[in-house]
Amino acid sequence: MNDRPLLEVRDILKTFGGVHAVSRLSFTLEKGDLLGIIGPNGSGKTTTVNLITGFVKATGGKVLYKGEDITNWTPYKIVRLGIARTFQMVKPFYQLPAYKNMIVPLYSPRVKQLAGGKYGDRNAVALDLLEEVGFERDAQVAYKVASALPQGYLKRLELAKAIALQPELMILDELFSGLSLAEVASIVPIIEKLLQEGKTIIMIEHRLKELFRIANRVIVLNYGRKIAEGSAKEVMESDEVKKAYLGSEE
Repeated sequence: MNDRPLLEVRDILKTFGGVHAVSRLSFTLEKGDLLGIIGPNGSGKTTTVNLITGFVKATGGKVLYKGEDITNWTPYKIVRLGIARTFQMVKPFYQLPAYKNMIVPLYSPRVKQLAGGKYGDRNAVALDLLEEVGFERDAQVAYKVASALPQGYLKRLELAKAIALQPELMILDELFSGLSLAEVASIVPIIEKLLQEGKTIIMIEHRLKELFRIANRVIVLNYGRKIAEGSAKEVMESDEVKKAYLGSEE
């Protein structure tokens, strides 16, 4: 059991009306890794994440977490196992202050279980978590309603909600999307710290330069099919990857 990868995706398949959104995709993820998943728009990246986290049902194949088959489990059961994710399109409770948006994960069955049934002062924990991802406590940003926050803070809030669940595996879906270079540069150390704390991470990204700084392995998808896997340098030297991103000269 201990020799198994943390996550195994085996020949996972998802079709929508005969279209293969994900086509027999397989990969493994070891504890402590940061795996990047990249590819052109429509290549199946988010669908892959949705299959792992139970937001869409697989047409075929399997997803195993710590050796247990979790294929087509409901999202809340998958979260309780220790898999948390962020969403590309943030959807906070816009009328609540940022720190009150943390109530849902902090009241979750997983957090209750890990805390031995004792939640503690959730407001204080929420503020600490937000400060950890870059909310300046002294600037009162955490007390502002989410609708008043710029995109950079909404993305940080999304990350904080995932961290609050105390997951072993975090899946970050285009966390850097819509952020400035300075904002991305300030979030990268947060992700590096999560890795140092023993988290395992999958990142879907279009911001390749920033992703390649922290990913130790990269998978490239195109039309739902894996076309390359390896280090950042290895995958970007692939002729098939160049064709997928740049097109054919023929």
